[in-house]
Amino acid sequence: MDFLQAVFLGVLQGLTEFLPISSSAHLRIFPELFGWGDPGAAFTAVVQIGTELAVLIYFRKDIWRIAKAWVLSLFKPEYRGAVDARMGWYIIVGSLPIVVLGVLLKDVIEKDFRNLWVIGTMLIVLGVILGVADRIGRTDRQIKQMSLRHALAMGGAQALALIPGVSRSGATISMGRLLGYEREAATRFAFLLAIPAVVGAGLFQLKEIPDGDNLYSWGPTIAATVVSFVVGYAAIAWLLRYVSTKSFTPFVVYRIVLGAGVLILLGFGVLNP
Repeated sequence: MDFLQAVFLGVLQGLTEFLPISSSAHLRIFPELFGWGDPGAAFTAVVQIGTELAVLIYFRKDIWRIAKAWVLSLFKPEYRGAVDARMGWYIIVGSLPIVVLGVLLKDVIEKDFRNLWVIGTMLIVLGVILGVADRIGRTDRQIKQMSLRHALAMGGAQALALIPGVSRSGATISMGRLLGYEREAATRFAFLLAIPAVVGAGLFQLKEIPDGDNLYSWGPTIAATVVSFVVGYAAIAWLLRYVSTKSFTPFVVYRIVLGAGVLILLGFGVLNP
């Protein structure tokens, strides 16, 4: 039974990681709704490695080009002004807020932030913010126009995703839209920016799987991670096609409905916070 539950959660992770609807919120809400209990912060972090592996493979050419230019820029001055070299620094700098806050707030993240009252509220609040940002944001900036200040701002927004219900991609995309980046550019940078944070968090939490406060052992966790990789890879391609022509309105509506549903069920005692 643990394996079937873990596979379901792997599918859920793969489907929701890249959509601006918070995968960590879904991995907290649905197991509670089905009576399985909280799978644990470590399980959530490790399973996300699967979806980030999908990002590494999907964007492998971009990542290799950025990494190569960044390394060369350390030794050859002529590379330091290149877009890809600058992008490497932007990803590093943009990752600092979530790394620092993730270490400082580790205990709060694993306990207080996983309360369903918090998650339901954040689904609604960030849903409204995403809707407003997508509506009023300009669409004239492309990813090659990224600046250090904008990268840091989007990194700060990404750090809010330490609270389940916020959505890493949703917060980063919202900031990107407010800064004037087109939907595809904001989404693409959100994917790249998430790599160091998600992979780092997953590796950091590996030691917690066999002994920590988690619902599943190594076997189900590995199964969920593999499934999340396969489903996540397909989700990336779909989302990039979608945002190139359509707005984030359906995700905004979904977030608000899900958040309101969680709060109502909590109010009636159907869900345990």
